[in-house]
Amino acid sequence: MLALRLPIEIETRLDALAKSTGRTKTFYAREAILEYLDDLEDAYLAQSRLADIRAGRSSTISLDEVERRLGLAN
Repeated sequence: MLALRLPIEIETRLDALAKSTGRTKTFYAREAILEYLDDLEDAYLAQSRLADIRAGRSSTISLDEVERRLGLAN
């Protein structure tokens, strides 16, 4: 179970959307969280990988090298 306190203007918009579409506010809140959570996870993963590269714990390879390794090079 999760309870959220939203700014009144967001609550108003969410309520209007729910009423105009026949869906619940919970439906839209859930959809927004699921979509944003994917983006957040991707962003934190990218930041972590970048930190590893900058610290020398990981390295990168070029697109040409990826294509060569996969047998896609021309």
